[in-house]
Amino acid sequence: MKLHVQTLFVAIGLGIKRNWHIFLAIIAGIIFGNYVFELEHGMSQIQSDSILYIRLHQLLGVLDIIGQAFLKVIQMIVIPLVCSAIVVGISSIGDSKQIGKFGKKMVIYYGIITIIAVSIGALLAITIKPGLGVQNYIDTASTSLQNQVNAVLASQKGQLGNLFLSMIPQNPLESLAKGEMIPIIFFALIFSLALSKVGEINRPIVSFFESVFAATMKVTDWIMIFAAPGIFSLTAVAVSSFGLSIFSTISKFFAVVFIGFIFQLFIVYPLMLKIFSKVPVGNFYTAIIEALLVAFGTASSSATLPLTIACCEKRGISHKVCSFVLPLGATLNMDGTALFQTVAVIFLTQAYGITLAPVQIIQIMLLAIIASSTSAGIPGAGLITIALVLNGLGLTPEQLVVGFAFLFSIERVVDMLRTTVNVASDAVVAAVIADNENEINYDLLNNTDDYKEII
Repeated sequence: MKLHVQTLFVAIGLGIKRNWHIFLAIIAGIIFGNYVFELEHGMSQIQSDSILYIRLHQLLGVLDIIGQAFLKVIQMIVIPLVCSAIVVGISSIGDSKQIGKFGKKMVIYYGIITIIAVSIGALLAITIKPGLGVQNYIDTASTSLQNQVNAVLASQKGQLGNLFLSMIPQNPLESLAKGEMIPIIFFALIFSLALSKVGEINRPIVSFFESVFAATMKVTDWIMIFAAPGIFSLTAVAVSSFGLSIFSTISKFFAVVFIGFIFQLFIVYPLMLKIFSKVPVGNFYTAIIEALLVAFGTASSSATLPLTIACCEKRGISHKVCSFVLPLGATLNMDGTALFQTVAVIFLTQAYGITLAPVQIIQIMLLAIIASSTSAGIPGAGLITIALVLNGLGLTPEQLVVGFAFLFSIERVVDMLRTTVNVASDAVVAAVIADNENEINYDLLNNTDDYKEII
């Protein structure tokens, strides 16, 4: 009997794939977080001064520290990873024509899936009209809001110009210190292209960044040992703040967003792989499942980037493609975020009774693409950049304060879903480009039984 018990624990702890540890941590976090939420909201008539209440809050405080520590320690290596990956990637490509080919295909593929994403979001929001069901939660809008929306279309050129100028770092070291990802990537790209043009004299610097990249990937291996407790903590704390009952309140809005994400994940991306490459869809999703689970748990595409690179490289996509495409995608390609922002802004206009003309819906879609590309790959950034889309309509979050607060109340759960879509999108584009350029090892990709553990 003793041997059987030991065997059972070994099977549970080691006998299943490690990515299931993360999945089980997410489920356990949801269950525990909802339990705490129900207690706090009186379903058990618990007293705020009871020992159980105090102990649960102390435990939540500990879990919050564990979760935030996990998130911070993995974000700690993102900037050195991105900079080193871009330098190593571009220098390994070498040929400027091939760099241009990679870049052109990356822009085209990212553009296609993002345009599809905002189109799906707009179509679902206009058809299902989620904003019409929440008037009880939204203040009555002033009729002046409609006039503001109609008057603002011509005022966007200057704002968009300033937005693009902000992508160019005036001081790269200052951008590094502040963690401003887009200016950092802009400088890294220019610097890497210059290194590729100066010949063998670049070897000391390239070798340095090769060492930095190898070291950051090793640190990633160490960090991901603690993925299950870290993601359990993040999920439990998040769910404890809203509970599962919120889905009945926002069912229509959440259904629109959820359907859009599912359509993108299981229809658009598989079609991209089928049309533009020979990559088998089932094997591809098996290859990146750990990255998708961590993306869901952390709600951060930047924090997931080291794992995304590891999944793709260890399952057949060349380092040359991964180090060039994935860091850029994790910062600039946010089609899940763009879909959500499109739905959210149309939802707000419906809730406040604002009528949108077709040209304004197109404007929302374009601004959502721009805003999503400028949002950092950290939890909550996608919702903050909705302000840019609202400004494009002549509105501010302050004017729609009740509706905007409503979005914040469900931000975490939606953020977890859209980050999963963002990460899958980056990997899809990397796989397609790798197939197009003969930079993918199909023997490794298709042999799923022999996949090396990522975490």
